[in-house]
Amino acid sequence: MSRELGDVIPAPVEVRPDAAARFTLDADTAIGAALEARKVAAYLAGILRPATGFDLPVTDGPAAIVLRLDPSLGEEEYRLEITDGGVALTGGAPAGLFRGVQTLRQLLPAEIFATVPQAVRWTLPGGTIADRPRFAYRGAMLDVARHFFTVAEVKSHLDTLAQFKINHLHLHLTDDQGWRIEIESWPKLTAISGGDGTGVDGAGPGFYTRDDYAEIVAYAASRFIVIVPEIDMPGHVNAAQVAYPELTADGVAPPQRTDVEVGYSSLVAGKEETYTFVDDVLREVAALTPGPWLHIGGDEAQATTAEDYRTFIQRVLPLVAKYGKSPVGWHEMAAADLPPTAVTQFWRIEATDDDTARAVAGGGKVIMSPADRTYLDMKYADDSPLGLDWAGLLDVGKAYEWDPAERLPGVGEQALLGVEAPLWSETLRSLTDVQTMTFPRLPAIAEIGWSPRGSRDWESFRRRLAAYGPRWTFQGVAFHRSPEVPWAGSGVGGL
Repeated sequence: MSRELGDVIPAPVEVRPDAAARFTLDADTAIGAALEARKVAAYLAGILRPATGFDLPVTDGPAAIVLRLDPSLGEEEYRLEITDGGVALTGGAPAGLFRGVQTLRQLLPAEIFATVPQAVRWTLPGGTIADRPRFAYRGAMLDVARHFFTVAEVKSHLDTLAQFKINHLHLHLTDDQGWRIEIESWPKLTAISGGDGTGVDGAGPGFYTRDDYAEIVAYAASRFIVIVPEIDMPGHVNAAQVAYPELTADGVAPPQRTDVEVGYSSLVAGKEETYTFVDDVLREVAALTPGPWLHIGGDEAQATTAEDYRTFIQRVLPLVAKYGKSPVGWHEMAAADLPPTAVTQFWRIEATDDDTARAVAGGGKVIMSPADRTYLDMKYADDSPLGLDWAGLLDVGKAYEWDPAERLPGVGEQALLGVEAPLWSETLRSLTDVQTMTFPRLPAIAEIGWSPRGSRDWESFRRRLAAYGPRWTFQGVAFHRSPEVPWAGSGVGGL
């Protein structure tokens, strides 16, 4: 299928096609890069070699594809120029080059995602793309507490997210059904609540050692994705209390829970043991996390009184700052007085939220994740075998046709840090399940987070999305063949 210069996801800011120009990769093509761009150049060569079969050496000498930096551009901004003579990719920083590489890759034939050499002419359409993100934060969330996913599975997920210029992966590491991150000072958390029988239906055991977590963080960084760890509290803590009964009000361990109910567990706001525990956990997780954010949960704390909830949040927020991080919490956290450094993550389906608006008025930022538009665990349709439906059904068009700056009164464009698409794992049991629920809706959220507000168009998006189907197929990535999308090779509708 012939590619046009703008046939990429997310849609670029500016596209200037040159119909008379084309560049074709061949066995003599080399990739040129100065030292500061060398890692991205090596990544580009690495993703192009399997399907092309070309050597694509990376050099600091003359080359047909050249990667370079221009500090006058923003960190994630890039400019891609394709002529008959070659390709010039310029980024404001290595992150910008990496985003541009994803665009370049999408402009090649779909076979570029194959893992073995393909008999294809590797031609790029001519012209110039100038591109930059709308929001600084464009995230996805993976719930590894209700069902655990291995390091290899998370790495695979990171690779597919990176293709759509996602730059944050929020890991929901703890919940009532399991504790998934090793804490050296509280070893029973994983010894008891990360082992066999944990997870929804007891089907999701496992946890990350410190080395495992460091491996994920490093791999994400190589894809210019920041890991945002979440330790959910004061609710969603049954797994912690099973391991350490002293964290309960009466000192008695509760039974292990593997159901999907919420709102029944709570840390005790009036016990000093609570804050010793929280301090230790935040200290260790912060030390393992180079990114700026540490998510403290705060949602669905129905077993905590309003007064105790505010007391708890006010005690915990300074602990996050103590370890050099900025706090993120679900929007219920805004019931407390928040510092301007705190970020609230809005997830409800309601059209108003006074507490979030109050936090914004105090200088805070918001990550927009309304469940009826961004929750990737919602069913596509009534007959979807995976997912839930408490926030309604969510197919691709509904995930695409909304704007985060119009969601809540008092929370406009300037108040938004960005958008995030959460994926809760109550019904998931495999990486295939993760992929099926993520794609094709995640690209819709990615375009909302990256592309200019006024340039988004559903008909254009569904056409570009349809052409991505063969690319997922070549990668072996499962995806839902939504009937809203005229998938390539299948006419209108699903494959």
